[in-house]
Amino acid sequence: MFRKQSLAEKREQRWAYIMIAPTIIGLLILNYYPLVDTIRLSFSKTQTFGKSTFCGLQNYIDMFSTPEFWKATWNTIWFCVLTVPVGIAIALLVALLLNAKVKFKSGFRAIYFLPMVVAPAAIAMVWRWMFNGQYGIINTILGRQVNWLTDPSTALLACAVVAIWSAVGYDAVLLLSGLQNISKSYYEAADIDGASKVRQFFAITLPMISPTLFVTLIMRMMASLKVYDLIYMMIDTTNPVLPKVQSLMYLFYREAFVAGNKGYAAAICIWTILLIGIVTIVQFIGQKKWVNYDV
Repeated sequence: MFRKQSLAEKREQRWAYIMIAPTIIGLLILNYYPLVDTIRLSFSKTQTFGKSTFCGLQNYIDMFSTPEFWKATWNTIWFCVLTVPVGIAIALLVALLLNAKVKFKSGFRAIYFLPMVVAPAAIAMVWRWMFNGQYGIINTILGRQVNWLTDPSTALLACAVVAIWSAVGYDAVLLLSGLQNISKSYYEAADIDGASKVRQFFAITLPMISPTLFVTLIMRMMASLKVYDLIYMMIDTTNPVLPKVQSLMYLFYREAFVAGNKGYAAAICIWTILLIGIVTIVQFIGQKKWVNYDV
């Protein structure tokens, strides 16, 4: 039997709905409606003045039969492979160093986090100068001439280096928060048992920060699969290497806002969402074997 609500409880419930209404409305307007409209648009052919006609699966058929689409998919996956493992490993190393007893610790944290607050356009401008094949500082250090941004074999690698550099500080701060939540008593007990620092890292540190590591991995994986702005700013539209290194999101931008083929672009967007969903599901299934929540 359900108890009849009092007038005060009804008033409190009404105010609760009023308080959460802006968030719910924002989610519906800014998230769910665009997603539903993108799905609808992916089954349509766009015409002039924003009109569209239903075309069934034609956009998906055209997409899956285009070599350029599969090249963009491979570039996106390869960019993710290049940036995520190396970036997470470097971020973990930086977090371990920042968690140690060193002088000027707060200053080092600010220095590593600084790339996250710098405008992406400024970062791309500096790194483009550093990767310049004729007078770049990297070639000067190496003592050889490498066309980093105009050679298909190195252009995506150069973008990956910039992505790792710009994100490692943010990831390190997240992992540092996990390290600081580990009780010192675990390490004191390990020292008494004679465990080495390497043994302590694999037996204590890594299992204890695995939830934070898992969240960082998810965030970095999703960001890598959605890469667009970095490639857009690092590789000029006049650069002949661009078609060989463009990502799915760059292809989406080109089809939607340059070619005006919004139906085809929407299909690319839906494919990217599915790709991110598949990767995320695999990660959530796999995390049962290595993420330790029993702290």
